[in-house]
Amino acid sequence: MHVLLVEDDLDLGAAMQRALAHSAISSEWVRRASEARQFVERDYDCILLDLNLPDGHGMQLLRAWRGAGVLTPLIIITASDTLDDRLAGLHDGADDFLVKPFAVSELVARIHAVTRRMAQQATSVWRVGDLTLDLPRRECALRGQVLTLSPREFDILAVLARAGGTVVPKHRLAESLAPLGEPVDFNAIEVHISNLRKKVGASTIRTLRGVGYQLAEGRAE
Repeated sequence: MHVLLVEDDLDLGAAMQRALAHSAISSEWVRRASEARQFVERDYDCILLDLNLPDGHGMQLLRAWRGAGVLTPLIIITASDTLDDRLAGLHDGADDFLVKPFAVSELVARIHAVTRRMAQQATSVWRVGDLTLDLPRRECALRGQVLTLSPREFDILAVLARAGGTVVPKHRLAESLAPLGEPVDFNAIEVHISNLRKKVGASTIRTLRGVGYQLAEGRAE
């Protein structure tokens, strides 16, 4: 999982990045609203947004992103615990609201919760058609039979499942598989997809030629 952290406090930002990494969540950290506007064009599973930034207010960013159609799950993190602030954030499109100081374990739990909702899943064990993905254990089963998948194959299935039935463009998939490095080569992705289809069924992963891939919700072959 890969998140965008928008937080101006140096100590807190660094501590959050370290803590997220321990929970297998990679992150990119920016400290200004102007930087966040540029970074959000990339593909993230969640945005962690502080409200009080040196060059603007986080609520302005939230409104601009939602107005532009950015649907990425977003959690506001702030020192303000007033009811008006919470209501305003939720009204303007935030998915959750976390007041500082907070336990990192709670933040991680909330990140998983909002991304589950985006993927239309109720728990950390996701079911799509005949497939079951246990995210904490990184296990995939087909009709109850655990499959032997490479780490990259599991990551591809998780990215497709997280999209909630929508098509994942090939370039987005490439970026999601290596969020902090060079995107995975398209030819390598095609090889992984081909291998996955042999294991989960040819019709389980659909290809929209020239666009990307989609995880089907029907029965696998």
